[in-house]
Amino acid sequence: ITGGRWPRKDVRNARLRECVDIIRALLRGEEVSHDGLVIVDRARVWTRPERAPLLIGAATSEQTAAWCADWADGLITTNAPPERLRKIASAYREAGGRGELHLQVHLSWAPDEPTAEAIAYEQWRSNVFPPPVCWDLDSAELFDAVSQEVPMADVRGTVNISADLSRHTELLAEYIDLGFEQVYLHHVGQEQDAFIDAFGAKVLPQLRAGS
Repeated sequence: ITGGRWPRKDVRNARLRECVDIIRALLRGEEVSHDGLVIVDRARVWTRPERAPLLIGAATSEQTAAWCADWADGLITTNAPPERLRKIASAYREAGGRGELHLQVHLSWAPDEPTAEAIAYEQWRSNVFPPPVCWDLDSAELFDAVSQEVPMADVRGTVNISADLSRHTELLAEYIDLGFEQVYLHHVGQEQDAFIDAFGAKVLPQLRAGS
């Protein structure tokens, strides 16, 4: 979009850190000029919210989670095996992070298992790659190219796939037990109404009853 090269992860992190300070200064009502990895010339937000929004750091590794602790108002990551999530959360807390832990849960549900699998495979197989691959692919075409032969097992490692609503409830309860205070459900399919109805009727009441 800008004509520049896709920056390395360390450069992206440094740029983000500059942006955090700029955003916070703007939200305080300051006029901001900055000349670094990000260039700002006399910017000001004239109409500010009564309460400044939280700036949540995103991390899928322990290293990045610890880095976020220095500046973020909270941490968000995506579903992974429980031990992996525990390590990411611990890295944030041990580095001094005090904000809430947020988790985005990728899931696929349908009334039958084959349909739930098909939805996940069609919609999410290009998102199964761990760092550094997922950091460095810079176009949709490259993601399409590398995801042509992705095994279903890899998709299952990234998306909670099940036609059983009780199984989804069990997985969500595990995440809450790990200390995640905010859990966001992301049904990877395109049809959202049936998912919302089913989880609203069956999953959320079970979670509330168990809390």
